Amino acid sequence: MGEEIEFPSNGTKSGGYLAMPSSGSGPGVVVIQEWWGLVPHIEDVADRFATEGFVALAPDLYHGTKVPPGEPDEAGKQMMAMRLDQAGRDLSGAVDEVRGRASGDKVGVVGFCMGGGLALVLACQRPDAIKACVSFYGAIAWPDANPDYSKLAGPVLVHVAERDEWLSPEAARALESQLRQLGKQVEVHVYPGAEHAFFNDTRPEVHHAKASSQAWSRTLDFFRANLG
Repeated sequence: MGEEIEFPSNGTKSGGYLAMPSSGSGPGVVVIQEWWGLVPHIEDVADRFATEGFVALAPDLYHGTKVPPGEPDEAGKQMMAMRLDQAGRDLSGAVDEVRGRASGDKVGVVGFCMGGGLALVLACQRPDAIKACVSFYGAIAWPDANPDYSKLAGPVLVHVAERDEWLSPEAARALESQLRQLGKQVEVHVYPGAEHAFFNDTRPEVHHAKASSQAWSRTLDFFRANLG
């Protein structure tokens, strides 16, 4: 359904996977990868958003590098080696690209694992555009990435697995409390029996069908309510 594109990124070019709805336009969503890179699963998620009427763009933050499945140590190295300043430019460029193709000025962001943390960072960096943020089991792994949550301009939805060691339910509740103290709208859902990366249906060892279905439905409802 989608296609690989290039888009402007602070004076240079970046790449990503763009999926357009059959109508040709709709609300815009930026989809941020897990630490494996821009793999077929993330492209499939973008396609699923397009099927639901969204303009979805998944930027390639590793610039072509894809970590083979089953090599988490290598994925962790790629994640920590990623330059946050470059990733920030790529993500901001993706926001502008989506907004230029979407039916309105409001953009949503959704991220998974590493991307879930980056979704929160991006929502704080681009409050002019990001009006809804969804984080699937996302923690911020970089010590120098400290989002200013006071800048959030839209609500936040967090999906977390009961058995997650990357983002524990306790950590998610702490984030919820922090955001509420700042007067922000936040919703946290904990999925019983689920493990980290439960939404990734290409990983049968962790995929949780019921949790995935619930989280997907909630995500679509959340974006439709907040992006128009």
